[in-house]
Amino acid sequence: MNKESLVEQKINFQTAGEEITHELAAKMIKNHHDKYSYDESHSYTIGKNILEAILAQPGCVGITFRDAINEFGVKTLVYVGVDNKGNSILELTTVNDHGKLAVTHGMIGDRLLPVVWADL
Repeated sequence: MNKESLVEQKINFQTAGEEITHELAAKMIKNHHDKYSYDESHSYTIGKNILEAILAQPGCVGITFRDAINEFGVKTLVYVGVDNKGNSILELTTVNDHGKLAVTHGMIGDRLLPVVWADL
């Protein structure tokens, strides 16, 4: 594929990601574990409610996950909804109780449930 056709390709943020096999997932996790120390291998559980709430925001087509360190110095993830151009949804225009337009903050998530690394 030449450089021009790559530039012309439109990225579809809504369809990013795909299902992979259990074998590939296990291999990818093992590759990470082999490259980094056990202390650097993390897994997290994110609840359905926060994921659905972020995805329910107007114009949200996906979620971006970013490595972060929380206020206690613990590695975590921060996650935010993205629009169809890949922009983080940081502000939303809403209608307030008085029928007027208002700008509110977009939803950003954290507070993961850390899970001990394990083989799939």
